[in-house]
Amino acid sequence: MKPKNIWIWTISAIVYLGLVIGGYSVYANVNSANNHTDDRTTQEADNDDHGTQGSEHSDHGTPLKSEVATNVAYEDGVITIDLKDENQNPPELEISHEKIMHLIIVSADLKDYFHLHPKDKGNGVYTEKFNLPENSYKVFVDIKPKSLAYQVSPFELQVEESHGEHKEPSLKADTTLTKTINDKAVELTTTELKVNNDVTLSFDTKGNTLDPYLGALGHVVILDEKGEKFVHVHPASEEQTVFETKFDQPGIYKLWGEFKFDGKVNSYPFVIEVK
Repeated sequence: MKPKNIWIWTISAIVYLGLVIGGYSVYANVNSANNHTDDRTTQEADNDDHGTQGSEHSDHGTPLKSEVATNVAYEDGVITIDLKDENQNPPELEISHEKIMHLIIVSADLKDYFHLHPKDKGNGVYTEKFNLPENSYKVFVDIKPKSLAYQVSPFELQVEESHGEHKEPSLKADTTLTKTINDKAVELTTTELKVNNDVTLSFDTKGNTLDPYLGALGHVVILDEKGEKFVHVHPASEEQTVFETKFDQPGIYKLWGEFKFDGKVNSYPFVIEVK
């Protein structure tokens, strides 16, 4: 073979080899990038799945399936609550804010409000002597069962015969948020009342000294306009009448702030609108 032909063949082989190596390098880099993208996409999908699962277990996500059934009856001035788990056994309850049970009773028109603490009579039965005026009521059994899921739901209670048609609540947001009961004034101020915002409810007792009440300086109960959704809010600290909550639906809500002055508990009603 002539030297010139050998030289041309050598150059051609080197060029060809370079093209092969370069092409393989490009392919490897592209494939590696695709794999990295796939891994990242998979990780993001996993994160999204975990995020969805987390939201389902949040306070404002899907309601829990209650594992405790409640039955409420009223006869001869005695309110009776019967609690049973899914196996018809009485659930064990934990103390919550100094009481085994908080019983909230609100008239169907959301005008009358009572907060009671029934006594344990054994075998899942709790009773409270209390004369309820003739009316239609919604009863909320606020308890903390041990190791059982529980969702507070309204129980319809009719006391005596009903006269006339039952009227649904018709609420309008208060234009003034200062209320006076038994000569004790309380003023409510709030942060922006907006859906899914962290909302702060601050109560000014106008210099009046508060007595401790159920292990705190006060309590707040909130119901939606239909009297279906129940929220029991407790103070953000033991030294202030400041409460924190969140609303997951817009609409009109009624709240009662409970404060104890001179040994007597006053319940201050306020109607607010969440945008």
